[in-house]
Amino acid sequence: MKRIRPVAIAFFSVFGLLIAMILSGCDLISLDMGNNSNDRNNSSGRNNSSNSSDSSDSSNGSEDADSPQQSSSGNVANITYVIPDVYIPTAPGIAVEENGQALVDFSNMQDGYIMAKYTEATDMKVKLLITVPAGTQYTYSLHPGMDFQAFPLSGHNGAYEIGVFKQVEGDRYSAVLSTTINVTLVDEFAPFLRPNQFVDFNQDSEVVRKAAQLTAGIDDFLEKVAAIYHFVISNITYDVELAETVQVGYVPNVDLVLERGMGICFDYASLMSAMLRSQGIPTKLVIGYTGEQYHAWISVFCEENGWLDDIIYFDGENWSLVDPTFAASIGTVNLSEYIGDGSNYTEKFLH
Repeated sequence: MKRIRPVAIAFFSVFGLLIAMILSGCDLISLDMGNNSNDRNNSSGRNNSSNSSDSSDSSNGSEDADSPQQSSSGNVANITYVIPDVYIPTAPGIAVEENGQALVDFSNMQDGYIMAKYTEATDMKVKLLITVPAGTQYTYSLHPGMDFQAFPLSGHNGAYEIGVFKQVEGDRYSAVLSTTINVTLVDEFAPFLRPNQFVDFNQDSEVVRKAAQLTAGIDDFLEKVAAIYHFVISNITYDVELAETVQVGYVPNVDLVLERGMGICFDYASLMSAMLRSQGIPTKLVIGYTGEQYHAWISVFCEENGWLDDIIYFDGENWSLVDPTFAASIGTVNLSEYIGDGSNYTEKFLH
């Protein structure tokens, strides 16, 4: 990897939180369905896009000269910033697979996502399965009565198998709908620039506003990443209680995480992904393992260096894995000892 020029990032060292995370398990709770278990993917925590007190500030391309920017150090300064235009997933009905129970709209598959919803009333669980061209199977939850939600096509170009399954009893499910779609993405970054069920934000989301504030006046890619990264690791603390009680199907509400200032690994990764994507920076929310712990972190794309996949902290000259959970919780020396050469990280799913 090429050398990346310096951008200063400060870190807060609270080693005890890492121990708490490991003991409580910074796990995304999973539920097996067959042999594949990516059911950390329920939409019960869908982002309701908490708005600011003055909703007029969030209009497309609007300027807000009076809104304060608060840095991680607590300093507040008036700054002019622009709310960027955010891509909103749609279901235009041009290409669909449907029956009386479920509907999958893949009209915008070239943009890296499909839309799906379950239309039949039922008290049983419903799952959406997406099998990417390489064969990895992603399992998401569909909630009867909810509107369309977006789901990423993160396995590059090729044939995707889409299936909707309804619970029969326990871990037994029956097929409701299935189809195969052949995907040619507009570019490799498409799935990692759009909102989806796990990284849910829109034009009025507070995280979009905050990212615009933090990056106002910054043109350099690395400096934008640094500003957002520093804010997240300095202002979001690890929620030990939630880690100990989190239920199957938990999905982050990024505006709520920002408001509470607390979250688990999934929350950190989702929040930072939403903020960076809203700034047009391709960002992967990665779910996998750190050692034996189920964990979530992010990777970002840099034109000069490509995907920064193995990142944990920034020492002023080099990135090593953008994992905002651990960076927020312990100092760089301990981080380096824990992560080592990055081999502790095993990627399984990209969202």
